[in-house]
Amino acid sequence: MYFDIAMPLTLFVVSTASALLAGKVERKLKSVLEEKEFSVKEAVFLVAAISVTVSLIVLVPQMAVMAIFLFSYSMLLFIFTYVFSDFQKTKAKLFSTTIFLTCLTAAIVSLFTFNNYNIVAYGAIALLCLSAFTFITLLYEENRVVSGERWYLAILPPALFILLYMFYSGTPIWFPYLLNMYGVIFAILITLYLGSLFTWKTTMIFIGLLTVMDIILVLFTGTMVSAAMHISSLRLPVLVSVPTIPVIITERGTVYMSLGLGDFFFAGLIGIQSLRKYGKQFALLSLVAMSISFFIFETILLNYKLGAFPGTLMIICGWLPLVAFKKLKH
Repeated sequence: MYFDIAMPLTLFVVSTASALLAGKVERKLKSVLEEKEFSVKEAVFLVAAISVTVSLIVLVPQMAVMAIFLFSYSMLLFIFTYVFSDFQKTKAKLFSTTIFLTCLTAAIVSLFTFNNYNIVAYGAIALLCLSAFTFITLLYEENRVVSGERWYLAILPPALFILLYMFYSGTPIWFPYLLNMYGVIFAILITLYLGSLFTWKTTMIFIGLLTVMDIILVLFTGTMVSAAMHISSLRLPVLVSVPTIPVIITERGTVYMSLGLGDFFFAGLIGIQSLRKYGKQFALLSLVAMSISFFIFETILLNYKLGAFPGTLMIICGWLPLVAFKKLKH
């Protein structure tokens, strides 16, 4: 019998990180968003917008899709870095130093490692330029006297992401390492950003409608699968793909299990709302139950080769019995 613990553990770790971090960043994000929260109508509209986007994205040229996703991801990195860039000077210098060393190391190592990839040489030059700019920010930080957010720090993470994608997405270092790293980062950031806009009521409506939509688009129309293939072929971080543990090897090679960022957001949102509504113990129990439910469904998929299956359904089946019992108990 085939089974896998890697993806359920990944789901649990990422969702737990999102739920725990939400409490630390919620106040800051709400102040930026001016205490805005989704209404029921807006939650329904969001599900409808997701459905339409998924259905139509296969018709959009891949270059346009790439531009949209790169812009969206870059803005997400910029916003989060900028909002939280008003930290102490020591932390700012540590942040710049980390980016500087990352760029410098990546540039030097890539020149000696990826000789068969001509474009990597240009990537190394671009990374050296970014490291030079980062070094300038370090010098500026030494003499900085004003307080507040730092725009020059906020542009570093998106710039690094774009350079790595443009010049290294065709190399072995991108998949599975950098692709999964950025996939996890974006999954957490999206969950933190959107999670602050939901209430318990709008969350219930949203996850219910989203699950129904996911079932229709995966099992009946198949557009979700087509959209995922259309985007993932661009090697954009829209999925997290990990090899199974224990390793499963077929005639096609090692089996990887993939889960979309939307599914991580789905589980993370439930974790955040469970934490707010019923406390840390229930939230942790919910995250464990959702991961176990996902494990059971995944085991069935691996052994019966059923193909694509709605991740939201695999996740929510572990949480519904808990929240139903909690409601009945009270």
